[in-house]
Amino acid sequence: MPDVHAVWDGLPFWFELKVTKSNALSISPHQIAWHMAYCSRGGASFFLVKRSSTREVLLFGGENGAALADGGCSVVQGQVFKDVGSMFCALRPLLVDKMSCALRPAPLP
Repeated sequence: MPDVHAVWDGLPFWFELKVTKSNALSISPHQIAWHMAYCSRGGASFFLVKRSSTREVLLFGGENGAALADGGCSVVQGQVFKDVGSMFCALRPLLVDKMSCALRPAPLP
């Protein structure tokens, strides 16, 4: 189970928190499996990575766990932020989009 579960104005999401000095990330097979399963069922989860050298905050979708574990931050397209506040400003539209996709009505037969 990830490190943080939050609900922001009714929008639930999970964060796996990581810190890196360079590019490499330590992500366990259990963490990869959890995020893959959760995302494949329409849930919103993310790897939130802080680069200790630059203090940048990187945000990756939970479905990218295996690629992050294999190749680190440089092999996956993530969003880079100067601080946590700016990350949250960008996060909200992602959550709204994810939830609106999950809540679309089923097509009529």
